Amino acid sequence: MIQRRPLILSAAALAGLVAVGLPQFAFAQSKLKVAAVYTVPFEQQWVGRIHKALKAAEARGEIEYKATENVANADYERVLREYATAGNQLILGEAFAVEAAARKVAKDFPKTMFLMGSSGKPQAPNFSVFDNYIQEPAYLTGMIAGGMTKSNKIGMVGGFPIPEVNRLMNAFMAGAKEVNPKVEFSVSFINSWFDPPKAKEAAFAMIDKGADIMYAERFGVSDAAKERKVLAIGNVINTQPQYPDTVVVSALWNMEPSVDRAIKLVKDAQFKAEDYGPYSQMQYKGSELSPLGTFEKKVPADLVAKVKAREAEILSGKYSVKIDDRQPKSSK
Repeated sequence: MIQRRPLILSAAALAGLVAVGLPQFAFAQSKLKVAAVYTVPFEQQWVGRIHKALKAAEARGEIEYKATENVANADYERVLREYATAGNQLILGEAFAVEAAARKVAKDFPKTMFLMGSSGKPQAPNFSVFDNYIQEPAYLTGMIAGGMTKSNKIGMVGGFPIPEVNRLMNAFMAGAKEVNPKVEFSVSFINSWFDPPKAKEAAFAMIDKGADIMYAERFGVSDAAKERKVLAIGNVINTQPQYPDTVVVSALWNMEPSVDRAIKLVKDAQFKAEDYGPYSQMQYKGSELSPLGTFEKKVPADLVAKVKAREAEILSGKYSVKIDDRQPKSSK
């Protein structure tokens, strides 16, 4: 009896505590309600990386996740409000073309946390911003392109000339110049985030003028490179499996560090307005250089050594890739 009594008392005490604290206990165990609003389809590479990170959190059982793709700019505010009204605790998306609307919704729902792709600053108390600051691996892919080109002409096709795109292109160009000062660039923007046929046509024009390596910032460029039997450099996602003889390497963006951090802070009631940009950098594993894969034996060993040495310096903090948001220009 002496040994059993403490056990009985503890069980009774525990039952009482659970009964009294049931609402708090249930909230602590419930999944976080997360929503996302995208202006482009899930398959678009930039949005695809956010979607992938959120789906991973959903698969782990951490969140309930709902998302809407292909939302027109004119409808963005309405969809954002619907998700906030529905009780979602964290909402993600890209606010680049709808900054004013997204920030207005955040002000109207101060208890809802927002993590939005944005060129602007955080907005207290609940509007955090992020972007794909993957200029470091972009620089490394530029080194590979500069060392692989035979014509010394590289074509670059981007979506819009905004900071998010400009900084990656400029880093790529700087990397290419490091190993090949003679390289020249053709730069074009298709003024769309998802128009593969238009990107393909822009790439064809550059290849016809002698470019033997294409920087595929947009979908469609690698298709053109494949058809004309030239090489391509990927961006944000690894498309080498789809283009094994075309895509040499890619600068990869991993949104997991940012997404996982936001989820934890919301659960801990510690989320605040801040810039998540740094969590896309290599030191946080927010970005990386993809494996060479099918090109492992095709890239010269001395070039691989140079890239690995520079990568090590970036990771150690000895070398910093310059963030240049200016619109890149074609070589004269």
